[in-house]
Amino acid sequence: MSSIVSMYQRLVGFLSGSFMESVGLLFARIALALVFWRSYKTKVVEGTWLEIDETQYFIFENEFSGLPIPTDIAVPMATYAEFAFPILLFVGLFTRFSAVALMMMALTIQFFVFPTADHFWGWAITPIALALILISRGGGLFGLDRVLERISGSKTA
Repeated sequence: MSSIVSMYQRLVGFLSGSFMESVGLLFARIALALVFWRSYKTKVVEGTWLEIDETQYFIFENEFSGLPIPTDIAVPMATYAEFAFPILLFVGLFTRFSAVALMMMALTIQFFVFPTADHFWGWAITPIALALILISRGGGLFGLDRVLERISGSKTA
């Protein structure tokens, strides 16, 4: 019986170690990045990187009319944020800052665009939860934040 307990404790020790945590944080970074990257891809002209599709202005003006900022500011701001922050998350650079920015976007969408419980429990809770994990734990071992941490000698990433 003690060998089973011992084996279980070794397994738990491995699964709760920094390597497995970093694998989970890597997957969280990628998952959160992909949510917003897919949204970014719908906002730009196909085949371009940053050329905003003109229909986005119509969509934001008519369907997302609850936003507290003007459409001509909201569209480029959302597009460029959905371009930059997922890339930063994917490589694990400025992970906490990027996660905060994307969480703020998710909360803005929740409060001003689709302010319903169905939307919160159906969509918003996932990016918010992923962002909170990354904000609290950072990007893990497999990110550029860790490289910067080693170079600078600080423990901020």
